[in-house]
Amino acid sequence: MGSFLFMILLLVRAALVPLINAEAAISRADFPRGFVFGTASSAYQFEGAVLEGNKGASIWDTFTRRTAGKIMDLSNADTAVDQYHRFKADVELIKNLGMDAYRFSISWSRIFPDGTGEPNPEGIAYYNSLIDALLEKGIEPYVTLYHWDLPQALEDRYEGWLSSQIIEDFKHYAYTCFDEFGDRVKHWITFNEPHGFALQGYDTGIQAPGRCSILAHLFCSKGKSSTEPYTVAHNILLSHAAAFRLYQLHFKGTQGGVIGMALDAKWYEPISDADEDIDASKRAMDFGLGWFLDPIFYGNYPLSMHRLVGNRLPEITPEMAESLRGSLDFVGINHYTTLYARNDRNRIRKLILQDASSDASVIAAASRGGVPIGDRAASPWLHIVPWGIRKLVRYVKENYGNPPIVITENGMDDPNGPFTDSSKTLQDDKRINYHSQYLSNLSVAIREDGCDVRGYFVWSLLDNWEWNEGYTVRFGLYYVDYKNNLTRIPKASVGWFKGVLDQQSHGQIEGPDSLSVQLQ
Repeated sequence: MGSFLFMILLLVRAALVPLINAEAAISRADFPRGFVFGTASSAYQFEGAVLEGNKGASIWDTFTRRTAGKIMDLSNADTAVDQYHRFKADVELIKNLGMDAYRFSISWSRIFPDGTGEPNPEGIAYYNSLIDALLEKGIEPYVTLYHWDLPQALEDRYEGWLSSQIIEDFKHYAYTCFDEFGDRVKHWITFNEPHGFALQGYDTGIQAPGRCSILAHLFCSKGKSSTEPYTVAHNILLSHAAAFRLYQLHFKGTQGGVIGMALDAKWYEPISDADEDIDASKRAMDFGLGWFLDPIFYGNYPLSMHRLVGNRLPEITPEMAESLRGSLDFVGINHYTTLYARNDRNRIRKLILQDASSDASVIAAASRGGVPIGDRAASPWLHIVPWGIRKLVRYVKENYGNPPIVITENGMDDPNGPFTDSSKTLQDDKRINYHSQYLSNLSVAIREDGCDVRGYFVWSLLDNWEWNEGYTVRFGLYYVDYKNNLTRIPKASVGWFKGVLDQQSHGQIEGPDSLSVQLQ
């Protein structure tokens, strides 16, 4: 089909999409007053313009150029979906969706091309323009300070997150962002998915900066998979606490904002009712969510991590514990999927790999007795298990005193390739069912279980560059035509969400008006 005819069909499709699946089984009325609906993105996956605006290189710029075979389609995010130049039009898309908020990240190397020093006026100006454009349309900015794209200069200078020097440099960066943008930004997220970043960047080495010791000659040039993830996570936690404390000291009184962290969290269901598998599921949660929440709520790492990791686990001193405890206004949860957990009795995996990800002695599985836990999305790791989100937020309530929660990411992907039928991609009924069912379970968790969930952010606004998978999958509510000037075209899920969000608030259950509760 010629590209011109293809574009005509897509544009006709775009005009019809809002009329499709407009009737929703779930609506705003199923959530408390003040509940925030938003959509999400990240700087490296969306902005492009990597050589513009005096931006410095990040570890992902380097990783995609130097690391052969770790990006599925050999692509990079030099252009991505070009939000750097198209943000005003993208803000209109958010407004047309009826979303309340937009979560985006700031590129550290756009603010400090060399990682520290004097801020870059062009970077400051770009984010000021984006923030102002959102607010003009009544869209609340939720800003992530770190979404994996460390300035390469800091990696070169002292190996980035492996050095405690990063804590001071992150404080300097955070202070600058609070100072420049905090008069308008009231919702901050310090880190995105530190658990995934620590393991994939420093254990398996499949993501930037690509360090590991597993079959090192084949996969990585340097690293130590058994210790480096713990060092990195420790420095992230201390950096988070330092940023939180400086905000409380210098900005909270005048700006009145709130600060959280977005943690990647699967739900792990015991594969059987045997005690060993129930214990395995608890360990899986400890080594995932508890790794970061326990220090912030209780001032120490989970007991199972102390027992199984031993002296490879960095010490949290009394001074560190005092800074860490209570350093959150809300818990951000990035949740996509659920797996079964089984006890690893013989620990052969640990014996072979000698890495951090095998320390928990858990074998995760996507099926039980040959029956899948749920239908699969395009990504092999993403199984559709809506009941998992209810169990997850209830777990947070029961283990951490029912803190305010924001679902900072939730979504699913479709495949993308040269022979993919675009009409099927645009009529994304599977995505509609996914969000309908996950939102239904979340609503029940709030209404029946008493979980204090304050918001839900869809990943993602647009189809985008998806890390190791490159452009081979599509998570967006809007289709991006990579062959025709990155044109944005609404999928059927856009019409569905508009129907959900257009519902009147009559009948909404009572709930907090804002994220104003500070954890004790």
